[in-house]
Amino acid sequence: MAVISSHQNAADLSFTVVAEFDAGIERVWQVWEDPRQLERWWGPPTWPATFESHDFVPGGKASYYMTGPDGEKARGWWRFTAIEAPHRLEFDDGFADDNGDPNPDMGTSHAVMRLAAVETRTRMTVVSTFDSAAALEQVLAMGMEEGMKQALGQIDGILAGSGPA
Repeated sequence: MAVISSHQNAADLSFTVVAEFDAGIERVWQVWEDPRQLERWWGPPTWPATFESHDFVPGGKASYYMTGPDGEKARGWWRFTAIEAPHRLEFDDGFADDNGDPNPDMGTSHAVMRLAAVETRTRMTVVSTFDSAAALEQVLAMGMEEGMKQALGQIDGILAGSGPA
């Protein structure tokens, strides 16, 4: 499993997950930059993602849906706020309705993903900060922590040239 730690911080309304991979920073960056690679790991194995758009530039947007085991679709969106290849990515993240429009009832988070070299490996740290304690509690109750661990656990296979199709 690639994940080495995860923790919640109620005081600063954040959730952090740290993972390490046996690949260089530039290669790990590609799993975020390339939507075909991204959809192979974003979402746990039982909820694979499909990216309908992925405009990977500051100010650009991405829209996607994850399909559950019974065919149910959960939609989401990102707005890229900062891209500093290949070390840092920031984006706003939210749930969407059936039309792909942001769902204001579900809140929005801001994610900061950083990549750093650790000997021959790459460490990925993702910090998601939420609008409110209720929003953080809601996504944690929905299984965000376990889902992120499962999702990030799929990256090793992609980096090795295998993994989910």
